[in-house]
Amino acid sequence: MKNLAPEVFRQRLLIEGKYEIEVHVETVHQFFDALLSGLEANAAGDAIVNSSIGQGKPENQGIEAFIPLIESGVALYTWELSGFISLIIYTCKAFDENKALKIVEEFFQLSQMEFKSF
Repeated sequence: MKNLAPEVFRQRLLIEGKYEIEVHVETVHQFFDALLSGLEANAAGDAIVNSSIGQGKPENQGIEAFIPLIESGVALYTWELSGFISLIIYTCKAFDENKALKIVEEFFQLSQMEFKSF
């Protein structure tokens, strides 16, 4: 991918995995608190956390969430039936990728995890 704006710093980390805990709306709020604290990031507003459980196709039901950061944002998606999570951390401030991976892996008790920085 060509860097169209080399003067704009951005760090992106995509993490996907299979989680071993029950995930509810409150769980996601707790996760955002843990992640922001661990990465020393600052919320620019309240988290938006929605549950589609009980709506649509069962295989697509889960939680969709976003928290705006002063440094950009974090988007999180879960699929309840398959215990799958996908999240992206997008910032214009450098963060410790290994710390982010550890926080996500431990919080969600991931049995499998893949990630990509870009």
